[in-house]
Amino acid sequence: MKSYPVPAEEIRRELTVLNSRFIYTLAPVFSVEDAKAFIARIKVEFSDASHNVPLYLIGHGDSEIAHCTDAGEPSGTAGRPALAVLRGSGLGDVAVVVTRYFGGTKLGTGGLVRAYSDAVRLVVEAVPRAEKVLTHTIMLVFPYTYLERVRLLVASNGNSALDS
Repeated sequence: MKSYPVPAEEIRRELTVLNSRFIYTLAPVFSVEDAKAFIARIKVEFSDASHNVPLYLIGHGDSEIAHCTDAGEPSGTAGRPALAVLRGSGLGDVAVVVTRYFGGTKLGTGGLVRAYSDAVRLVVEAVPRAEKVLTHTIMLVFPYTYLERVRLLVASNGNSALDS
C-alpha cells in the first residue's frame, strides 16, 4: 500500500441553512478509539445541540474502517451522504462531527442531505493535508565492515535507513 493524505490538524467551520446552524469539526484520528474519544469530546462540548452526527474513516482504500450514524435525523439524510463526501475526498484517518442547532424551519430530506453533504465538503476542502507514509521498521545487527554495503542494498530497493 502506498502513502495517503490525512488531515494535518483539527479544524472547525460553520454554515447556516434556513436558520439551522451547522458546526462541523474535523480531526485526524488513527484508531477507532481515537475516533470515539474525539466524537465524545465534541458531543460534550455541544451537548445542547439538536444533533451531533459522527462519521469516521480509519485507514485508507481496501483496508479502511468506516462508521456513520444519522444521530436522530431521518434515516439516510445525514450520516451516509456525509460519509460518501468524506470517502470521495481521498482522506484517510479522519473523523468529522456535524453539529446541528435546529433553527425552526424544517429542511426536508433533500435539504438535510444537501446541508450535511455541504458541511463535510466545506470542511474537507479547508483542512490542511499531510501525507501518511506506511513503513516497516526492521533492526539489523551486522559487523561495521558491512555498513556501506547494507546502505547501498537498502537504497537500491527504494528504501531508506533511519539510523546507522
